[in-house]
Amino acid sequence: MKAPSDHAAANQPAGTRLRLRITAAAESAVRSGHPWVFSDSVRESNRAGQTGELAVIYDREDRFLAVGLFDSDSPIRVRILHAGKPQTIDRAWWQIRLVQALARRRDLFDAQTTGYRLIHGESDGWPGLVLDRYDTTLVLKLYTAAWLPRLADTIALLMETVPGERIVLRLSRNIQSMAETQFQYKDGQMLHGQPPIGPVIFLESGLRFEADVVRGQKTGFFLDQRENRREVETLARGRRVLNAFSFSGGFSVYAARGGAATVTDLDISAHALAAAQRNFALNQNFPGVAACRHATAQGDAFDWLATCIAKFDLVILDPPSLAKRATEREGALRAYERLVTLGIARLAPDGILVAGSCSAHVAAEDFFDTARRAAAKLARKFAELKTLRHPPDHPAGFKEAEYLKVIYLKFEK
Repeated sequence: MKAPSDHAAANQPAGTRLRLRITAAAESAVRSGHPWVFSDSVRESNRAGQTGELAVIYDREDRFLAVGLFDSDSPIRVRILHAGKPQTIDRAWWQIRLVQALARRRDLFDAQTTGYRLIHGESDGWPGLVLDRYDTTLVLKLYTAAWLPRLADTIALLMETVPGERIVLRLSRNIQSMAETQFQYKDGQMLHGQPPIGPVIFLESGLRFEADVVRGQKTGFFLDQRENRREVETLARGRRVLNAFSFSGGFSVYAARGGAATVTDLDISAHALAAAQRNFALNQNFPGVAACRHATAQGDAFDWLATCIAKFDLVILDPPSLAKRATEREGALRAYERLVTLGIARLAPDGILVAGSCSAHVAAEDFFDTARRAAAKLARKFAELKTLRHPPDHPAGFKEAEYLKVIYLKFEK
């Protein structure tokens, strides 16, 4: 992170600092606060850039516009760090930005919640990087190779500022090969401390959950659904609950503590269902969890819902992203409509449907309208209880960051 001043680039000899000029549309986007410059928006550079270096962007009047991390292999060619007046990007600058991210979470959680996000990528000013806390374990996940040359300095800064027993590195699939061959970093590697013995146990709203921080999905748990899990707990009393795409049973444990009569976890992964059973076992000290009848079902959720004849009073649909790219948006909306229709068919009278989407390429209102349309096609009256978006530790500072949305529909008898 040791970088010279980025505001003197106009006076530097050619070839020292990477200098870019971008299209007029990209200039406007950067000025409005968008944190990405795509490869096809770069119209001029003074030399070939190297992944991880700072790129200084100048406008059409040769004035400083922004500075960001350069990634020579990504369609997102520059991830903006700062736009506006020139600033020096050095260790002190990064220290301030880290302290600011931590301060945003200072009053969000008490001792009953020890699992949450500390840095949420672009929305916290750390583009392509997230940092999650699971009790005394920190998990650092990188989504761009631009961080790899800077990783040693980044870890040193984290160790000085964020207390933790260990730091685990997680890597997006698209950068794992480069990380290993060029920088000798591997997904699941310990960057600090000793490897955990088994899953890491953390608290969320007083409940105990395990996180597979070394090999699990995302950073080991779906921390972003915390508020929705809490909401489900308030709706579950006396109900028969189906948790489709259950993963490790987070929604189910909350529902059980809330007084659910039965909970069924449905997932295609036997590994996920085993984790759900362990999470139930971790919380037997709660009377509701101890009293709740917990069952698991392994299978494709679409197929299972289409053939199941059982009825439930609360159905939770939390599928993985159904649109990995923009071209899959229309197909995803059709799949969501079918899924909601199947979920409603499994609802008993007076049942509640909780349907979510984590597809960034599907806008929230499009998803909500799809769920409403699917419900309206059926001969059952319903009321919309609420919709929820991102939790406060996962802020969405620009359009592409807005991936999470959940709708609650209650059907009449």
